[in-house]
Amino acid sequence: MTRGYTGEVSPGTPADVRELGTLTISKLSVGPMDNNAYLLRCRATGEQVLIDAANEAPRLLELAGDAGLAAVVTTHRHMDHWVALEEVVATTGARSLVHADDADGLPIPSESLVEGDRVRVGDCELEVIHIVGHTPGSIALVHRDDAGGTHLFTGDSLFPGGVGNTDQDPVRFASLINDVEQKIFDRLPDETWFYPGHGGDSTLGAERPALPDWRARGW
Repeated sequence: MTRGYTGEVSPGTPADVRELGTLTISKLSVGPMDNNAYLLRCRATGEQVLIDAANEAPRLLELAGDAGLAAVVTTHRHMDHWVALEEVVATTGARSLVHADDADGLPIPSESLVEGDRVRVGDCELEVIHIVGHTPGSIALVHRDDAGGTHLFTGDSLFPGGVGNTDQDPVRFASLINDVEQKIFDRLPDETWFYPGHGGDSTLGAERPALPDWRARGW
């Protein structure tokens, strides 16, 4: 992995780039809500996929460069994660992908994803994990790298320090914490590095001891 990668970015700063064995991850923060967008590039083929065309389309298109985009995956339907989607898709011709339960919330027609689907990035793939609670169709995307470990893109379902906002709805919170525990922490190893929709990164091992506290506090 690239030395010096921290995952600490802010609007207006350059992307932070991480080289895995088979995939390059470029993390960019866009304003005004400090959203993270992730450009994934297959190191073998050069094919690229963007996770969350959140805002600032010109910066996202500059990041993608001449290689363009095969697809844009939207992690959930909240508007701050798709403001630039229409322009990015129109400019690049990329496919727009979102979970079926959030598809109605996007500004353009999009192909539907469901639990267990695979999104190709050249020779690499992302597995779709459906995490219900932040929104009905929130997803996480996991990449298992041949030489670089397990990497997870969590949208707004999981952050360092807790799960995503459920507007103090106990039913939504129970769904979210259960899915995060059962579909992420119970399935993936502690060394899994995760990349959220806002802010810095973490590992599952660093967050795992706090799971009972998250559940007890109810957010």
